[in-house]
Amino acid sequence: MDMRIGTWKVRSLYRTGSLTAVARELARYKLDLVSVQEVRWDKGGRVRAGSSNFFYAKGNKNHQLGTGFIVHRRIILTAKRAEFVSDRMSYIRVVLRDFWHNVHRNVD
Repeated sequence: MDMRIGTWKVRSLYRTGSLTAVARELARYKLDLVSVQEVRWDKGGRVRAGSSNFFYAKGNKNHQLGTGFIVHRRIILTAKRAEFVSDRMSYIRVVLRDFWHNVHRNVD
């Protein structure tokens, strides 16, 4: 399975319809996992966005900063845990079971 990974500083998802527009662009580029910065949302959680899921953490009280991950439903089962260290730093754990097997197969 091929997986396309990216990062995007979206500048703000605080406006109505922004997440839908971002999800549409990611589908156009066929990206499976994208780290996004400057989310600017309150609290934290998980939201459905088109054919993807959006995991996010809160920014600060002035609707600044915040990080998140947009994970396509095709690989959602490989995303085991998203950790949000602060309003500027986060990481996601993705299990790539077949990756090393495919690398080994291509070497032979």
